[in-house]
Amino acid sequence: MTRSTRLFAVAAAASLMFGATAASADTVLITGSNQGVGLALARGYAAKGWTVIATHRRDKTPDTLAELEKKYPGKVRAERMDVTDDAQIKALAVKMKGQPIDVLLHNAALIRYAPVTDQTPTGGNAGQLFGTLNYQQLDEFVHTNVAGPLKITEAFIENVRASKQKKIIAITSAAASISTRPLGANHYWYYITKAAENQAMHLLSVQFEKEPIVVAMFHPGGVQVESFGDIKLPGFIPPEEAAAKLIGTIDGLTKKDSGRFMENDGKDRPW
Repeated sequence: MTRSTRLFAVAAAASLMFGATAASADTVLITGSNQGVGLALARGYAAKGWTVIATHRRDKTPDTLAELEKKYPGKVRAERMDVTDDAQIKALAVKMKGQPIDVLLHNAALIRYAPVTDQTPTGGNAGQLFGTLNYQQLDEFVHTNVAGPLKITEAFIENVRASKQKKIIAITSAAASISTRPLGANHYWYYITKAAENQAMHLLSVQFEKEPIVVAMFHPGGVQVESFGDIKLPGFIPPEEAAAKLIGTIDGLTKKDSGRFMENDGKDRPW
């Protein structure tokens, strides 16, 4: 074996050990992935063999994500990225420069400040009821639910372009629909900013209409997340069930689905 042949063989082996393995695995970046639907999505994608970039805004890695990293070493990576923090967004984008992201999944959201079980007259709606609306809260909701997904899309768009699947997904809510009557005059900031997030994603679908990039929005259904505590809501499903449906539907999306607002099973939601 000549020296050049040996070098080629070594390079090929290294490629199989490192580069080829990394390139063959699809990658998802999920915001707000330490609990609820975000955590269930991280678990679901990890179980499928994907590389999962699971982001959170805590000062240290949450136990839920540390456990997931331990279960899937080398496949799950917890990263700190508050969606309202420009410096953290930029730092992770620099760290991930050149790494393809097949699915950029916007899940982080602000719903309320008070617990669901709050026994005060606002009942968990502090600052989000007419007559006592807290407009400082509105700024925080906008930065989290609307500006956050846009900033992250701008920061990671080249990663998406470099991937095979090229999908940008937003987990929004039925609350985003302006053609459906709200259940009540509450959660003002959540309803308003989720509608704005849908419009932002709709604009992105137009932005990338001439590229093979798919932008889609999902209402995950009524999900029994941790913040409900012991309260059991009729018809609500476990996060794992919602995530499984979402992952299956996202897998099947094609360019013709770009701009759609859907249920977790792919049926259209009213705008």
